[in-house]
Amino acid sequence: MRIVFMGTPDFAVASLRALLERGENVVAVVTGVDKPAGRGQKMQESAVKKYAIANNLPVLQPEKLRHPDFLRELASYKADLQIVVAFRMLPESVWNMPDRGTINVHASLLPQYRGAAPINHAIMNGETISGVTTFLLQQEIDTGNILFSKQVEIGPDDNAGILHDKLMLAGAEVLLETVAAIKTNAVTPVPQDEIRSADLKTAPKIFKEDCEINWKSNTEEVYNRIRGLSPYPTAFTQLQGKGLKIFEAEKGPKIDKEAGEYETDGKTFIRFATADGTILLKTLQLEGKKRMDSTEFLRGYRFE
Repeated sequence: MRIVFMGTPDFAVASLRALLERGENVVAVVTGVDKPAGRGQKMQESAVKKYAIANNLPVLQPEKLRHPDFLRELASYKADLQIVVAFRMLPESVWNMPDRGTINVHASLLPQYRGAAPINHAIMNGETISGVTTFLLQQEIDTGNILFSKQVEIGPDDNAGILHDKLMLAGAEVLLETVAAIKTNAVTPVPQDEIRSADLKTAPKIFKEDCEINWKSNTEEVYNRIRGLSPYPTAFTQLQGKGLKIFEAEKGPKIDKEAGEYETDGKTFIRFATADGTILLKTLQLEGKKRMDSTEFLRGYRFE
């Protein structure tokens, strides 16, 4: 079965590696265009492109997925199946091209957490279970018929980075199961609207304003926001007029401070008051400075 793989970040590399290690016939890879990054703004290749080149796979990097030149080149690979993992939204002219369709690996248990940031939102909402789902692409984003899924536990202190890695490996496993079933026509696609759920939660793209901490929330909500946005894009607050990113924190008891006020001994701890408790900062980064643990930060910081 001829497969074209589409993906960009590290999350997708695990799935591509699993396919190659099992001997699947990946005939081409489609990934994002090279982009400038870092202080020097040097052009950077995607993680998927680097892996594909290392394994002698043809790489396509279209700027526009509807461009006739790209569509002709894609069609020339005569794919029986296309696989999408952490890539862009595809037009119908692309996802409807192969005879066996296009499948997507999504980092949630669909129909829950449709959208661009399912990992972050699951933790921000305090979920204890997440998972991965393979489904057939159709016009509306993340709404296609479900093929296979796998549950993954979220630990009480897992952050988005930890859950990302768990789901990355689980996604590769479920993808292999899905491809094997498609080969033998042993799949029974299930429409998502047949999966009953009283409370459907979504996972829209996260913007900067979503990352600012509202200290008037309760401690659990603030803690979940911090770990749900760590290590990226990172929750932040203000400290003496400068942005302060918070990567790691701990929950603490209520103190005699208004929500949003902080308390510190200037040496060993700094904590912010919430509506019903405190958040003790453990790893942080002040605007213009490097990331560091709180004790290192306090040794070099002077409070007004």
